[in-house]
Amino acid sequence: MIGINYSFTRITEKIDGHPTKSVYGSTTYKTIEVNGLDIFYREAGSKNKPTILLLHGYPTSSHMFRNLIVQLSNDYHVLAPDYPGYGRSEQPLMSEFDYTFDNMAIIVEGFLEALKVKKFSVYLMDYGAPVGFRIASKYPDRIESLLIQNGNAYEEGITDFWNPLKKYWNDYSVENGKALEGFHNIDGLKWQYTNGVKDVSKISPDNWQIDLQHLTRKENNEIQLAMFYDYRTNIQLYPKWQKYLRDHQPPTLIVWGKNDNIFPAEGAHPYKRDLKNIEFHLLDTGHFALEDKGDEIANYILNFLKKNNIK
Repeated sequence: MIGINYSFTRITEKIDGHPTKSVYGSTTYKTIEVNGLDIFYREAGSKNKPTILLLHGYPTSSHMFRNLIVQLSNDYHVLAPDYPGYGRSEQPLMSEFDYTFDNMAIIVEGFLEALKVKKFSVYLMDYGAPVGFRIASKYPDRIESLLIQNGNAYEEGITDFWNPLKKYWNDYSVENGKALEGFHNIDGLKWQYTNGVKDVSKISPDNWQIDLQHLTRKENNEIQLAMFYDYRTNIQLYPKWQKYLRDHQPPTLIVWGKNDNIFPAEGAHPYKRDLKNIEFHLLDTGHFALEDKGDEIANYILNFLKKNNIK
């Protein structure tokens, strides 16, 4: 059953024929049952237009796309779900749901099926990359394009930052897990949003405060650690995803915060090895590039999709 909470509309001017900050339609806030779970999602734009699926990263939710959704919604049908245990989606008990990337992909796949979405472009960011690549490599004919922002599919992007996680993968102990909990406390969250950003005053502190609302739910710390541990399975799938890129050649836009310590630019360049139709932009910002480069990214997306006749 779907329930709409509320919506809003913004009005503004266009530049080069594209909305810049706001002549956009309404965003609606809904929940839909997928495999027995209530999945929250944001939706905007006409269903008669091509769909863009926005897949969020850790430790956030569809909230990270709050501005991009309206910036794209004049020209596209935009969907942004929250994964189970994130944002406003249901958080099943760990005893009842395995928090793995395989299962997150199954939920997103079920979400698309429930909404009868057959073809779509997909925005891959952070955790959104392994979720989205699982779906894209399974259903290559359904993918119209890839929009990749700090989302990894190459071992070159797994640098020294990942050493504490590698230690956890090799020794799944309480002690090694404890060392990772700082990523989702208030200081760790703030660092993820502000590190590599030139003007931190442009980054709203609402971001980490909103993330804390789901991160401080009972058992959520353990859920995040389970996802950290399962991340090792993504690296094992990199060769499969690279083969998907080579074999199917989806039109791909790279918009990457080059100052990101988590997914540095070393992980962006290898896409050029496997893709022929690729547009590549390194941006002078950090991990959550939409927070201070959102207008720039939105314009890159709109121009790229129209150039590739996805309109």
